[in-house]
Amino acid sequence: MAGSIIGLEIAEESIRAVEVRLGRHPTLIAAGEVLLPSGAARDSDVLDAEAVALACTQLWAQSKFKRRKVVLSVANRRLLVREYSAPNLPREELRAALPYEVQDLLPVPVERAVLDFYPISIEGNQAKGLLVAGAAEGIEGLIAALRKAKLWVSAVDFLPFGLARAVGIALPPGSGPVAVAAIGEHTTSYVVVEDGVPRYVRIIPAEVLVGLHATMAARGEFGSSGLASTARRGVLEVEPVPDASLTELVSRIRETLEFSRRSGGVSPRKLLITGSLGLVPEIHEALRKALDIEVDTLSPTDVIATSAALAAEGLPASLMGALGVTLEVK
Repeated sequence: MAGSIIGLEIAEESIRAVEVRLGRHPTLIAAGEVLLPSGAARDSDVLDAEAVALACTQLWAQSKFKRRKVVLSVANRRLLVREYSAPNLPREELRAALPYEVQDLLPVPVERAVLDFYPISIEGNQAKGLLVAGAAEGIEGLIAALRKAKLWVSAVDFLPFGLARAVGIALPPGSGPVAVAAIGEHTTSYVVVEDGVPRYVRIIPAEVLVGLHATMAARGEFGSSGLASTARRGVLEVEPVPDASLTELVSRIRETLEFSRRSGGVSPRKLLITGSLGLVPEIHEALRKALDIEVDTLSPTDVIATSAALAAEGLPASLMGALGVTLEVK
């Protein structure tokens, strides 16, 4: 019998999780999202462990997840992401050597850092790829909050790497480079993907506040049994994203696209938008007008088959961060 894997993301506005049944044909079998009270978390940082633990308990109860081990998806602007060349060593040897190789680049002492390296190409005795580094304290805070809800973290993964795997599955090989932007309330995770491999990654700071809260409130809590009627807050219209906020977001994404073309050596043929704000029409339209490439959306159903119980539900794009870390490119 095939096992399953659960991916989980803690953002400012909500906690999202998905469960994928493994096997020759992976299937999304459970999914859910629970809103967090204001100030409980912010971009993969826990500020109120008790509130986060309570929300996780509610999420597991309403979504009927079968496991309590999770893969944690993280992304925030304090993570260092940069191109890096490391010795071409077996993975375990590289993992042991990496702290000594990169200690002069880190914003915190190496003993207080969490490191990851994604190799992209091999040139002689060097592996070229992407280095990700962050403070261990933030990751430990996430893990501690989840333990309060009797959840255990089996692995921590970088959200843009999960998005790259999702695109590698959604698009056929040879489709060419594609950019993906997971747009959130305070940060946007941007990655250029080619055949499932992340070629360029940036975490873009961009504040988009009013529209998101209204969208989340209008949608209510989402769970495997559908939109929970007890979570709805009446009939709310989505407030427009403030002009200044929208302009700033579009400008930063446009600048990042241009910079990735110059420094990353790849020119995306389209931009796929996803995340909490990925389906907000005015953001989609503003990006379409501002960019010189095609703009489309990326949702869970573009990437993976769903169980009969979930087939009728409109799975929100906000689940992509949790889904990506459960996936493997074939």
